[in-house]
Amino acid sequence: MQTVKDVFVSYSAQLSDLYDKQEADAITLTALREITGRSSAYIKAFPDDDITPEEQTRLSDILKELAKGQPLQYVLGHTEFYGLPFKVNPAVLIPRPETEELVDWVLKSDLSVDSPNILDIGTGSGCIAISLKKILANAKVWAMDISNEALQTAKANAELNEVEVNFIETDVLQQSTLNLLPFTFNLIISNPPYVTPFDKTQMHTNVTDFEPHTALFVPQHDPLLFYKAIADLALKKLTKGGLLFFEINESYGNETVDMLKNKGFEKIELRKDLSGRDRMIKAVL
Repeated sequence: MQTVKDVFVSYSAQLSDLYDKQEADAITLTALREITGRSSAYIKAFPDDDITPEEQTRLSDILKELAKGQPLQYVLGHTEFYGLPFKVNPAVLIPRPETEELVDWVLKSDLSVDSPNILDIGTGSGCIAISLKKILANAKVWAMDISNEALQTAKANAELNEVEVNFIETDVLQQSTLNLLPFTFNLIISNPPYVTPFDKTQMHTNVTDFEPHTALFVPQHDPLLFYKAIADLALKKLTKGGLLFFEINESYGNETVDMLKNKGFEKIELRKDLSGRDRMIKAVL
């Protein structure tokens, strides 16, 4: 009979070419928690506990997919973001902790109105829009994406979390998008594509080989492509005093700030994430 300790040994050996030991152990712990229903504390406290044959088979199947480089969240089909459950698949980016920090920043900011209109651009799984709506119950939230597949996932996540979000399929780079937004917003937020070809060479293959490229990459010669387009849209669709929030490429923090200044935004704040990297921006129209 295989034990919890045996699972950690097996996963570590199979995943050593893809992850360091700390990452592999974290993945193993999540897989064990998912399959056995035991808490992290229990799993750590009782490493000699047996794994049932059925659990062993399921853990083995997960490991086979992980060994191909597929992210655990895609293998399981779900993840957690801001304390809420989200379905994920290769049509959407896997929500990241830095994006949780961005949502937290929004929720701690003064929106100046009791029932704000909020627009999330490039919503993907819907994690930003849905989390904001879940907390700001009086808000009216719209979320847009170029991918129909992503929007189907986002709609399923809105239903899963029992919130109402208005979804729009459109490309923010197209002028026609403005015609689909016949109202103004108190807050516009986006985690747009920002990974350059150079950045790609530094990234783990479980991101570059499996996560959707349309949600990740921008040309090397125009790394602020989406930020400029979204800022231009915000100039037309934000209310006076409205807030614009971005998750950004850490290498282009100052350039993004300068772009926003040149377009007339004020009170621009560049903030670091918990890892000390420039990862988010707040600006006021």
